Amino acid sequence: MMYIDNILFAILLLIGIGFFVKNIKKLNRNIKLGHDVNRSDNPGARWKNMVRIALGQSKMVRRPIAGVLHIIVYAGFIIINIEVLEIIIDGLFGTHRIFSFMGSFYSFLIGSFEILAVLVLVAVVVFWIRRNIIRLKRFASTDLKGAPKKDADTILYFEMVLMSLFLIMNATDLHFQMMNSGNIISQYITPLFYDMDITTVEVIENAAWWFHIIGILLFLNYLYYSKHLHILLAFPNTFYADLNAKGKFDNLESVTKEVKLMMDPTADPFAAQPADENAVPAKFGASDVQDLNWVQLLNAYTCTECGRCTSSCPANQTGKKLSPRKIMMDTRDRLEEVGRNIDANKGIFVPDNKSLLNDYITPEELWACTSCNACVEECPVNISPLSIIMDMRRYLVMEQSAAPQSLNAMMSNIENNGAPWQYNQQDRLNWKDEN
Repeated sequence: MMYIDNILFAILLLIGIGFFVKNIKKLNRNIKLGHDVNRSDNPGARWKNMVRIALGQSKMVRRPIAGVLHIIVYAGFIIINIEVLEIIIDGLFGTHRIFSFMGSFYSFLIGSFEILAVLVLVAVVVFWIRRNIIRLKRFASTDLKGAPKKDADTILYFEMVLMSLFLIMNATDLHFQMMNSGNIISQYITPLFYDMDITTVEVIENAAWWFHIIGILLFLNYLYYSKHLHILLAFPNTFYADLNAKGKFDNLESVTKEVKLMMDPTADPFAAQPADENAVPAKFGASDVQDLNWVQLLNAYTCTECGRCTSSCPANQTGKKLSPRKIMMDTRDRLEEVGRNIDANKGIFVPDNKSLLNDYITPEELWACTSCNACVEECPVNISPLSIIMDMRRYLVMEQSAAPQSLNAMMSNIENNGAPWQYNQQDRLNWKDEN
């Protein structure tokens, strides 16, 4: 019977890890649908950003209540799962608490895990209350209805169940309780089982053990379908974030070449032409996810849907349709749709007459943006909704000539008069003759 349990555990582990690896490969493929951008410069600053922001949660604690609670959940959940290593060894080889030979250090670890489990439970309950009873404004907006709201609650329930199973598993482990060391919390749960016979208690312990590891594997594989991918992606996302000063935009190489040709009458216009005459000219800006760069697509998958960006957006605060959080969620949803298209067509994307622009994100949302960078500044994992907004605006202006009338008038004036105003260049200095 013992060997059957070990074999079942090994099969379960292989299935869980195999499915996770399959999804990670799909995630990597989808991110690589974006065009290339070099983010290998200044590795020292990048490592510092990752340690400070992703590991140290430095931007999260700007809102102290949510920040401290998040650190508890984050640290508790990660640290407690160190015990998963012991569970895996015990499951594969039929041992029981194989690390207990470490004596007092093992007791210290398990005791710390139990305290963290309780803190995580408290923090998760507070998060649930904030979302479902207090209903904070940033969690009650229209872009979080339906699946996103269910996803957030599902994760909270997952964490409640996993922490509870961990404590029950310890409380019903009679051998562990007899050690009377490390059972800082579980010793107060054990009396609940005093009226049960030993066989029943052992069954409960065994069931809690199995459900705990199954729950962890389910949670691991649920990550791909959840906003909680940021547990994994926050680290590369902060590492590859743009190090340039906020407000600095990249220049399109093709436009830069055209401007240089216009300013240099001696330049050879054919030097700027692609070597392949049949090559498709690069699109100005972005109308779909394949037009964005891979870091922007990584941003979309990393979005925590916390809503800090939207709650800080001046356009959103004044009642406009723009929500930076929705921009990221829409980008991820469209990217997932493109990925499913590729899967269904054996690795090739078949045009589906849909795009990120219009089908997911409207021009009204894009033009509401003031490009103030508040969303970028507020994001706890260095996501930049603004970069996507600006690339899509570029497409509207340069590919479709679909800018708002006021902006078109300004650009026409700059082209004709050298200034945003509708005055003849010869009249530019008339002000000095006034008075």
